[in-house]
Amino acid sequence: MRDRSRALPREFRDRALHLVDIENLTGTGLPDPRAVQRARHALNGAVPVGAGDLVVVGSSHAAALAIFEGWGVARFVWRSGHDGADLALLGVLEEDVTTRFDHVVIASGDGIFAEAAARLGAGGCDVTVVAREGGISRRLWTAVQDVRLLRHPGAPGPAVARSAGGGFTTAA
Repeated sequence: MRDRSRALPREFRDRALHLVDIENLTGTGLPDPRAVQRARHALNGAVPVGAGDLVVVGSSHAAALAIFEGWGVARFVWRSGHDGADLALLGVLEEDVTTRFDHVVIASGDGIFAEAAARLGAGGCDVTVVAREGGISRRLWTAVQDVRLLRHPGAPGPAVARSAGGGFTTAA
């Protein structure tokens, strides 16, 4: 993590913003509560949520009840239509993110996040992308230094991560 301790007020140091495209992580526009719970567990295994972190879950309105039931406490943003969840989450990035957070986690493999991720990194935030194995766009993959891939349920072995140095490691 970059040393920005003098730039941020004490209450905002070492905080992360976790943006969760739950439809992308579950692989469906209408996930059930159990799929949401599994995605939350897998995501927390790849990048744990700290005590001061903010988690924002994006989805269409149609999946609201299942997401409330399956996720628990978070900030929720809703938008229906083509790329609705993505656009709702991108709207959160228009807020004053770089002055409030040291680290941004984008839990999606969608290429629509590539430009925002690159901009955040250039602005001094550490950016981590967490996506399903085989479900990340090339644009997003190349926009950040830290990519963590979640294995398909039932696949043997731990998740795979690409570190800032470009090599691959296993993630918990």
